[in-house]
Amino acid sequence: MPCRTFACALALGLLIGAFQTPVPGGEPDRLERFRELATSRLGGLDLAGSDPAVEGLGEIYALLDDEIVESLEAGSMFASEAFLQERLSAFSEVWGGSTFWLLNLPGGSLSVGSFQLSPGGGGNSIRVYRRVGNRAELLAVIHRDGIPHLSRMPSTRGGQGQFLAVWVGPLSPHGTPAIRIELWRQEGDRIRAVWSTADLLGPDLYATAYEIRGQELAVRYEARYPGWKPGCEGQTEQEDHYRYATASDAFILIQRQVYNGWHRELHTAVERFLGALRRGDERALFALGLTPELRRLLPDRLAAEPICDIRDGPSQIVTVSATAPGDPRPWVLRFRQTRDGWRLAGAERLP
Repeated sequence: MPCRTFACALALGLLIGAFQTPVPGGEPDRLERFRELATSRLGGLDLAGSDPAVEGLGEIYALLDDEIVESLEAGSMFASEAFLQERLSAFSEVWGGSTFWLLNLPGGSLSVGSFQLSPGGGGNSIRVYRRVGNRAELLAVIHRDGIPHLSRMPSTRGGQGQFLAVWVGPLSPHGTPAIRIELWRQEGDRIRAVWSTADLLGPDLYATAYEIRGQELAVRYEARYPGWKPGCEGQTEQEDHYRYATASDAFILIQRQVYNGWHRELHTAVERFLGALRRGDERALFALGLTPELRRLLPDRLAAEPICDIRDGPSQIVTVSATAPGDPRPWVLRFRQTRDGWRLAGAERLP
């Protein structure tokens, strides 16, 4: 239906102007400028399989920031989440290697965008924008290694805006992605991470799975412990379930499930056994299953090898490899799980 009123024509003009933002002097609009910058700054890096440096992307991010700030200041439909996402999708279509996502947080003053310019993780960011009256500004920029994802959270009891940021990657040498989940909250004129898996589980958290459903999240991750070896199957993993508690405005741990806990228990016994060998603690060695005959054969010092353990299902015996200092011939230590824990079931030196 054609526009026949001044108000309709004005709205249509504003909408067209938002998609064809002219630059003084006849320079290309933002979409075309973004295409040029992405081709020159990102194209060669993608072909080489490398990541762009954050500091080399300033002009690209300035272009995106201007687009969002201008729309937020225009207000009305132009500040809506649907319109802002449509604008960002237009930029993503210009450069297929990018993915942009934006949320307007409850309360109406904060908008948060995740910006992936590289599939490898370098140069990506989460950017927080704030509207104050008729003005808008870039409030904060968050950089981590990996690909950013956003999840909406309700405002706190005091009306503070907040959101979940999830960073996935980079990959470990054996293919498990690093993961970091953070709860960010507005505090006056700044935002701050008030909860993080890095604080709870350490910065080097490698997850085999994670899920965010509403105000609950679960993350399954490798449980690093003495005897853990990269890339081996059947090792101990933990899965933590957290729920956001509105009464305390914080995530609380509601369940921790352990998978393959036997492997961590086994290597606790292996560490005790190797330590008793070094100390010459005969009582501890015999309590762990060492017989007098094997004691005469075993050297006083053995160190576990970084080789995957071998589990014999029918016999429930697990073989652990170890070597003595200066001796290239490995020993195999066989352990069996009993009612009293893991005990040595045999040992021999390989030819």
